[in-house]
Amino acid sequence: MKTIGICDTTFARFDMGTSAIDELKKNATDLKIIRVTVPGIKDLPVASKKLIEEDGCEIVMALGMPGSKTKDKICAHEASTGLISAQLMTNTHILEVFVHEDEEMDDKQLRLLAENRARDHAQNLIKMLFKPKQFKREAGQGKREGKEDAKPL
Repeated sequence: MKTIGICDTTFARFDMGTSAIDELKKNATDLKIIRVTVPGIKDLPVASKKLIEEDGCEIVMALGMPGSKTKDKICAHEASTGLISAQLMTNTHILEVFVHEDEEMDDKQLRLLAENRARDHAQNLIKMLFKPKQFKREAGQGKREGKEDAKPL
């Protein structure tokens, strides 16, 4: 059984953690899922690192929804840098799943993007754990999470 971590935030306007877990449970049966929820995206790096070091997670999804203001974009960058550092410190993948509020102009489209991106990255997690060779076949194909794929060149 593989142990995975789901780390999400209360700042997000959509519960991406539940969507990711639902997708994982539908598509992989050999998983133990540990979920932690933190206030904001800058809390994701340490929570993700703790899931790896203290709970034995083999991979973590860090889900967040930065706002559209300049301050939010800076915080998202800092969180992203922290997640990269946590990956390097633990030699473990942490899938950063951020949906920026200004990616869509209306709430309905933003909700759909958040759900789709969480589910698409859950599929990526499954591939990373159980089907890593599939990524080689998908290299250079313009795959996108949450939106329509781009066409390869």
